[in-house]
Amino acid sequence: MTWTYYHENRENAVASLDDYRVFVAIVEQGNLSAAARHLHRSLQAVSRSLQGLEQELGVELIQRTTRRAQPTAAGLAFHARIKVALADIDLARSELAEHGARIDGRLRIGGSTQFSAPHVVPVVAAFMERYPDVDVELVVADQHVDLQREKLDAAVRLGELPDSRLHARQLGTLRMVTIGAPGYFARHGRPRTPADLRRHACIVRRSTHDAQHWSYRRADKRRRVEVQGRFSADNAAACNAAVAAGLGVGVAALWQVRNLLDQGRLETVLDDWQLPALPVYIVWPPGKQLPARTRAFIDFAAARWMAEPPG
Repeated sequence: MTWTYYHENRENAVASLDDYRVFVAIVEQGNLSAAARHLHRSLQAVSRSLQGLEQELGVELIQRTTRRAQPTAAGLAFHARIKVALADIDLARSELAEHGARIDGRLRIGGSTQFSAPHVVPVVAAFMERYPDVDVELVVADQHVDLQREKLDAAVRLGELPDSRLHARQLGTLRMVTIGAPGYFARHGRPRTPADLRRHACIVRRSTHDAQHWSYRRADKRRRVEVQGRFSADNAAACNAAVAAGLGVGVAALWQVRNLLDQGRLETVLDDWQLPALPVYIVWPPGKQLPARTRAFIDFAAARWMAEPPG
């Protein structure tokens, strides 16, 4: 089974909105392979979308090498404009729903415990202000729940998605950082390269895929490091607290530890090496036709987070 994606199966010779979304992903992910993984598509499909878009526009947008995809000056300028345009299109779709069908009724949205309060609730609040006849019930849980069993209309989920019949649409990505406490670094030194992590106690979050291997990228260099330490947990907040307590080096979404960084209780390291960004998706159950309120919320959330990315 595979995920079904909104705007999927629109690969043709004429540039479509889908091709523009592929181009944005290539610029933001750094190369075609990463964009393909990001969009859950084949490398060939992503390459065809880019080629078709460049042929239609008559200009080179991306300079390709064997390892990198560097946007040209024209590509960078186009990316800045088209990203805003795509957000406007998503917002226009949401607004159009008001004229095509009555937007009312109860909407049940699922979200994770930590992410919902700072990032999902503001979107829900803005949505409810626009659609005063919609009531929203937010169902918060640490683990992914079955949407149909819990009677959820949609859910916001973090991280790569397992195979499922659910529909999904990516809303954005969250920056990941490598962190440690000043006291820990005073005692054990600061890692200068990913390989240095092998000599450090590392905080492992057991609930993530391949938790004991951390991957880094700098330009065209890739490093995958096996890490270990005496403390592990299956919860992000517990892992971040352990890092702040000086138990070792960890990785976290920037939004989760921003306050600790501002307070000086944590510091980032390996800032010139990038960790894979954490994707944010909205998912909804399979079905031939979505209720108007659900479609409106999906489009509204996509437009909101494209214009103001979470985290």
